[in-house]
Amino acid sequence: MEKTLKKSLKIGKAAAKLFNKKGYLQTNMDDIAAAAKMSKGAMYYYFSSKDEILYFVLSNYMDLILYEVEGGLKNIEGGSSKIQFIISRHIDLYTTNLAEAKTLLHEAHCLPQKYYKIIAAKEREYYRIVANVLTEFLGGRTNINKAQISSLTFLLFGMCNWIYSWYDPKGSVLPEDLSKMIWTVFLKGLNEFKG
Repeated sequence: MEKTLKKSLKIGKAAAKLFNKKGYLQTNMDDIAAAAKMSKGAMYYYFSSKDEILYFVLSNYMDLILYEVEGGLKNIEGGSSKIQFIISRHIDLYTTNLAEAKTLLHEAHCLPQKYYKIIAAKEREYYRIVANVLTEFLGGRTNINKAQISSLTFLLFGMCNWIYSWYDPKGSVLPEDLSKMIWTVFLKGLNEFKG
């Protein structure tokens, strides 16, 4: 079982890098097999189609994002510390799984409907968790409506997710430094919004 998972992860990692470089539609199973350094026949032992590989990549990444996030939040006191935890965790997972994260942003729409619904449900679950943290921080203020919480949640996701277009995890700004920058800017803005 562990060997199968390791091989599946190896294929998924190779595929995600190709999906980012060439695009999902332009990548074929031969490309993935070559990038994973295995025969196409051997690859079909683990996945029967390119759709299955894409689904595996995205599902595995979303499972990492969701894994014990609520449990971690329960052990943290204070809304600002919870926001810091969310941002730090998100950036850490994002920068260590960059190809998978970019694939989620750009290629999820290529999934067959049955797979897309599952990924969309996982994304909604993560959105719910983050929106609840922001709602808690804002203290249930009556002048802040659901649409504004939604906008704030997506603003935070935008700050965290679109770093791939310019951020180099191997550069002089470490992921933990970047997390602190995002947290500081977002929290200052949120405090202004809070009034």
